[in-house]
Amino acid sequence: MTEPRRVAIVTGGAGKLGSAIAARLLEDGVAVVVADVNEDAAAAAVAGFRARFAAPCLGIATDLGSLEAIESLVDETGSRFGRIDVVVNNAAVNRRSTLSELAPDDWDLMSDVNLRAPAILVSRALGFFKAQNSGTVVNIASRNWVSGGPVAYTTMKAGLVGMTRSFATELAKYNVTANAVAPSFIESDFTSYDRDEEQMRRLLEQYQAITPLPRMAESRDVANAVAFLASPAASFITGEVLHVCGGAQLAPLPRTPLAVERPAPR
Repeated sequence: MTEPRRVAIVTGGAGKLGSAIAARLLEDGVAVVVADVNEDAAAAAVAGFRARFAAPCLGIATDLGSLEAIESLVDETGSRFGRIDVVVNNAAVNRRSTLSELAPDDWDLMSDVNLRAPAILVSRALGFFKAQNSGTVVNIASRNWVSGGPVAYTTMKAGLVGMTRSFATELAKYNVTANAVAPSFIESDFTSYDRDEEQMRRLLEQYQAITPLPRMAESRDVANAVAFLASPAASFITGEVLHVCGGAQLAPLPRTPLAVERPAPR
């Protein structure tokens, strides 16, 4: 009997990292739902994927700060494909600031998107996991959870690791695995937010200096790790944190004046 095609939801799926993850899953024949707050970017990503891959893909505009939008994402995915096999919680918000300048509104936004949304999305997908007696969750954390960093973002990523471990223990009875991938610094629109070219150049130099392997992390490296953890080959791996850092997870965070950055005006 032919196995049903697996279906994955990738949040933040139109960004550099999310689109690399989506593309890698599509390579494996997994149908992918690209969920992104930017509707035009999601549509453009899906158009590009359809030109490259045979596996189905669908773009859904999703504001992960909205509980109704998360419900709609799950409902629309289920209506279109009839199942949900993989949830990749990749979307994130980062409003960098020192502790003394931490804005409560920024904390709330980051908490809603970076922590609440992954928990609610998995809880809503759980009905599909139970019916299938299978499923996989891959949460995108960060090496900052071990090294420290901007207080709000680092707290959220450390919380996501704890959430991953809780998922692993609670969902195992449904044959569901849950793991996290913790990347090192990757040059992208996300990491360059509120940084100029000189700051980015110096950050890249600093991260290369603490990375034992002689290059920086690329989005494809992270996508390969996600694809492995989402695959049947990883069916007995759960509760793990896979660092995709070239060894940089062994070093402290670079400490320079650049670490003290004011949040962008809203």
